[in-house]
Amino acid sequence: MKKLKENLENNGFSVYFVKNAEEALLLSKKFLEDVKSIGFGGSTSVAQIGLLDYILRQKDLKVFNQYENGIDMQENIKRRREGLLSDLYVTGCNAITQNGELVNADGSGNRVAAQIFGPKKVLLIAGINKIVPTLKDGFERIMNIAAVKNINRMNAKASEMGKEAKYNLENIANKFAYINGDEKGRTHIIIVNEELGF
Repeated sequence: MKKLKENLENNGFSVYFVKNAEEALLLSKKFLEDVKSIGFGGSTSVAQIGLLDYILRQKDLKVFNQYENGIDMQENIKRRREGLLSDLYVTGCNAITQNGELVNADGSGNRVAAQIFGPKKVLLIAGINKIVPTLKDGFERIMNIAAVKNINRMNAKASEMGKEAKYNLENIANKFAYINGDEKGRTHIIIVNEELGF
């Protein structure tokens, strides 16, 4: 972990190791103190530590929440775009290599776009299950683990709502981001010593 932290920091990322989801939530709250607007990228990890619910309860924050019940697709896309210009963008990470590289896939592209450019700051939440030895392992993890589990989760959710199950590898993992550096102080990564997300 010491070498991983060093490699990530050499690539411009700020890194924080915490023991569990509770510590991750406490630390995450500190990143909300000086922001006025927040954008989201789909992330089970963010929800699992309680950060998603916490943010949605804040009355003094402008939250571009594309997950709000009852909005149509046009409003959903509008909020995703607005999130790209937020003060803080909060999401997870599909894979982090030992060399300090971030590897992510997305369906619509807002999540990977925000990690590259747009929001003033980015906060990533990742469990230790996201750490992989190499870049090749990162892409394999996405296609064989993360994408498959997300497809199953989203299709099950669609079925529960009486909608057609339409998710597959072609529409859930068709845009990729490989990031091996960022402006210092922009991207903050909280690595939790637990398995989180997919």
